Amino acid sequence: MNSLSTTPLRTVTSYGRRAGSARVRVFDWLDWLRLPAESSTYLDGSSNAPSSLIRTPRRLLAAEVRLRRLPRLIEHETVLVSRQASPFSNGGVEARLLRRAAHGVYDFDDALMHSPSAGLSAVWSKKRVWARSVAAADVVIAGNDYLASEAAALNPAVIVVPSCVNPGDYVPKADFGIEAPPRAVWLGSPSTEAYLTLIATPLLALHRSAGLRLTVISAGHADLGSLEQMVDRVEWSPSSFADDLGHADFGVMPLDDTPWTRGKCAYKLLQYGATALPMIGSPVGANTEVLRRSDGLAASSADDWVSAMEALVQESPERRALRGATGLQAVSEGYSFAAWESTWRSALNLS
Repeated sequence: MNSLSTTPLRTVTSYGRRAGSARVRVFDWLDWLRLPAESSTYLDGSSNAPSSLIRTPRRLLAAEVRLRRLPRLIEHETVLVSRQASPFSNGGVEARLLRRAAHGVYDFDDALMHSPSAGLSAVWSKKRVWARSVAAADVVIAGNDYLASEAAALNPAVIVVPSCVNPGDYVPKADFGIEAPPRAVWLGSPSTEAYLTLIATPLLALHRSAGLRLTVISAGHADLGSLEQMVDRVEWSPSSFADDLGHADFGVMPLDDTPWTRGKCAYKLLQYGATALPMIGSPVGANTEVLRRSDGLAASSADDWVSAMEALVQESPERRALRGATGLQAVSEGYSFAAWESTWRSALNLS
């Protein structure tokens, strides 16, 4: 592999900056490193759901035409493809981009190899996009060890870079006293709100016994069923979410244990850690290591969740402050842009 430190950089994403994965895996890195890059996004939106795409057929056609022409323009560029370039792809366009580039890098942060394959997902398969992209890349960046092990079966040049945060963008919690009612927080996307229903029974038990409230920071407005009686919704905003996190007493990240969730990159826990929030999570995939390093509480069963939440509510402010400090240190040392900058630069052959 030759040094490409002066090679122009282009990023290819199917979503714009407001979409979580594209923002965290690509655009936040460009901002952190102040890298000049040509960014090619599909429609620059936060969703490529068919219901929204069909409302703009001309823009859709223009996006597909641009993508098909792009491989002819990138022979002297380093190209970073995140997840997929088009929602109407089976991996051909991504593979061409990666092979035609001077240096082709493929990045992914979900278990795309275990994506559903029914309905439209069978026609335009994320599994095939993932497999063809991994095989075509000069370097593959995976969000955790589980994802890396899957990719290594198709390409030996795989490195792990977690989904990083910049602790400087957050406001560390300073007051660890709990005023009634105690407050948990969950931060995420509309598509992942359903995970909260996995711990509905424990949350409601603490709501009844201790008055627990749950702040949901999301761009979604899904009906959370029985949890609605204890939920306070806050609209996610890039300018306010970090401050909103600090108003809670602890953060939660429930997951079920499936091949898909084992690929999750624990990003919610990392954001809680950057805020110095005590945290509780399901010990699934990357969550397990983040919880261990952050003095968080791991909870698998409903009883575990009740015990963990009771422990955080009842322990001393000094103990909660120690958990918060440990989490902040773990994020700064192991999951920050500063900690992974040299690895990311190396993957893209940047000086």
